[in-house]
Amino acid sequence: MRYPYGQPFVCPMNPNYHCPFYNSMNLYQFDEAIYEDRDIYEDDDMRQRPQDINRIMALINREFASHYAELQRYGVPRSVTRNIFRSIVVYVLRNEKNYSGTIAQKTNQLFNAIRRDMPWIFTTLRGFGVPTNRINQIIRDIIRFTLENISEEVPSPPIPPATGWSQWEDLGGVLTSSPAVSSWQPNRLDVFARGQNQALWHIYWDGARWSGWENLGGTLTSAPAAVSWGQNRIDVFGRGQNNALWHKWWDGTRWSNWEDLGGTLTSAPAVASWDSNRLDVFARGQNNALWHKWWDGTRWSDWEDLGGTLTSAPAAVSWGPNRIDVFGRGQNQSLWHKYWNGARWSDWEDLGGGTINSAPAVASTGINRLEVFAQGPRNELLIRTWNGTRWSGWQSLGGVITSEPAAVSWGGNRLDVFARGQNNHLWHIWRP
Repeated sequence: MRYPYGQPFVCPMNPNYHCPFYNSMNLYQFDEAIYEDRDIYEDDDMRQRPQDINRIMALINREFASHYAELQRYGVPRSVTRNIFRSIVVYVLRNEKNYSGTIAQKTNQLFNAIRRDMPWIFTTLRGFGVPTNRINQIIRDIIRFTLENISEEVPSPPIPPATGWSQWEDLGGVLTSSPAVSSWQPNRLDVFARGQNQALWHIYWDGARWSGWENLGGTLTSAPAAVSWGQNRIDVFGRGQNNALWHKWWDGTRWSNWEDLGGTLTSAPAVASWDSNRLDVFARGQNNALWHKWWDGTRWSDWEDLGGTLTSAPAAVSWGPNRIDVFGRGQNQSLWHKYWNGARWSDWEDLGGGTINSAPAVASTGINRLEVFAQGPRNELLIRTWNGTRWSGWQSLGGVITSEPAAVSWGGNRLDVFARGQNNHLWHIWRP
């Protein structure tokens, strides 16, 4: 590599690493000139796409504030992170047409190509002490997000599914995460998401109309999770700036303050409740396994490791007393399942049926009945069901979503599903 600003300087985080981004005057001067020096814009196609680059970078700066904060904790200046992310965006825009398959498959192909063609990204971040598994995940996140946002076109409201589902409706807001939803009585919905200020935002359906959005505060580094275990009760969880689990609840009169429940989460949490004043919370841990913590009505348990290797946040639901079903995306990008039957946890099972592009969401419309949702290979909403005897295959419900979905059932065969749309608003579809 050429050093456009002078001789390399020894990186203060790792004396054995000669950091190319410091000049001989010990000044940090890493900017777009390095990319010009590396000929990254030399082809005509890239010179014609600065608006694409700037648009996607603006989205990344908002969507991945947690990645910026995480790397800053390792001592990586924001300017370096920004330019690494920009370099990845440019690489993806230049090369994505050379690869085929689903977004997940193209993400893997482009990740391997970047590791081959741009080793300085990995070397630089390792020089600051960033663990390899976090480097890999962060780069994959930026690749995937770029692929999802290449098109500037904002579609018309999506075509509704053919059988039994409503039209999609746009509920507004500006979401920087996937949503979460809970219901504490028939025809009541409470939806949550992270906003542009990284705080928790809330909108609700009272049976007659949708409220406006309200800011519930906090600083989240993940999507939230929400559940209700009783009348006029809601519990909401999210990952905080310290990567621990944070909790806030509505008691029927007011919202509590946020409380820190510890742990080290590498995904958004999921939560289920199988009894009054009972909460079971799940998240992916540092070892990419499923971790579990519960409230028994008196106190919080410690975290327990339930194994597996997840490539997404989990989803969880209860369809009866002392029963929990948990889902996640596995290393093969398919849906995996684990359940608690009141006495023990099952082994993980691969439900197959094809790849999914997001973490799953799950709801239950009755005893031994499960409805699982996910983002499909074309960014459409997918559904598959367990009818008490067997699993269906994946069925497309259409739409164009840019996050994992959230789902809930408040009675009978009723299902409400939410996701972020291409305009970053909250979108809603339901089955009456």
